[in-house]
Amino acid sequence: MASAPASTNAGAERIAAAFAAKRGRAALMPYLMGGFPDLETSRQIGLAYADGGADLIELGVPYSDPLADGPVIHDAGTKALAAGTTLDGVLDVCRTLSERVPVVLMLYINLVLARGYDAFVAAAVEAGASGLIVPDLPLEEAPDLLAACDAAGLALVPLVAPTTPDARLRDIGERARGFVYTVSVAGTTGERTGSKEGFAPIIERARASTSVPVALGFGIATPDAAAAAADAGADGVIVGSRLVREAAEADDPAAAVRQVVADLAAGLAG
Repeated sequence: MASAPASTNAGAERIAAAFAAKRGRAALMPYLMGGFPDLETSRQIGLAYADGGADLIELGVPYSDPLADGPVIHDAGTKALAAGTTLDGVLDVCRTLSERVPVVLMLYINLVLARGYDAFVAAAVEAGASGLIVPDLPLEEAPDLLAACDAAGLALVPLVAPTTPDARLRDIGERARGFVYTVSVAGTTGERTGSKEGFAPIIERARASTSVPVALGFGIATPDAAAAAADAGADGVIVGSRLVREAAEADDPAAAVRQVVADLAAGLAG
C-alpha cells in the first residue's frame, strides 16, 4: 500500500491540479495557525488568503511542543491553545477553507496517534483536507500512516532539508504524495533573507529525488524572496511567519493578511 502511486490519491490529485493551474508559475501556499487569535478570526484569515490569491493553504493545528516552529508561530499556537482551540475546531475551519482552495493540515504526530491513524485520516478527509504535513514523523515510521492516507485519498506530504542525505532524499521522494515540502534552511520557521543562488541547489536536489512538485518554505517573507524561490525553480512557495506576525499585529487581521498575500501573489506573477 505504501508504494501506491500518488495518482490514485484524490487529495494528491487536487493538490496537483492547483500546481498545474499555475501554468509554469509557482503556486502560493500561505500558512495559517488554526485558532489564532481565535477560531472565527482564523477562518476569516484563511478566506482572506484565498481572496488575496492563495493557490493552496497550509493550516496549522496548535500543539504544545512544536519542534519545527520558530518563535512567531510557536507563540501563535500557544495563544490558540490558551483560547481553547481544539483539533475539531481547526477541522471545522478546514471545512470552510477547503471549499475555496486545497488545504494541507500541518500538525504533529501525537495528535494523529491520539485518535488512531484511520480515525484521524477519516476526520481529515471529512473536513475536506487534501493532505497532511507531519514534521516529526520520520521516514522509518511513516508507512502505516501513509497506507491509511492512500486508502482514504489524503496526501501525506514529506519534508526534506538541506542536510538530508542523497539516499534518504531519494527514499522520501519516492514516497511523496502531493508535493515535497523543501525546507530552505537547517532550522525552525521564521523570517529570513534568501536569494535565487541560495535556493537553487536545495530545490534542484529535491527535484531530482521525486516526480511530484517541489515547494520551498521556511524563511520566505517578502515578494522578492518568493520570486527568488520561483526563479530558482520552486513549483510552490510557502510563507508562514510573516503572515502570522501580520495577523498578530494588525487591528483587522483578515484585511491585513489579504494585502500581504496579494503582494506575494503579485511578486510571483511578475
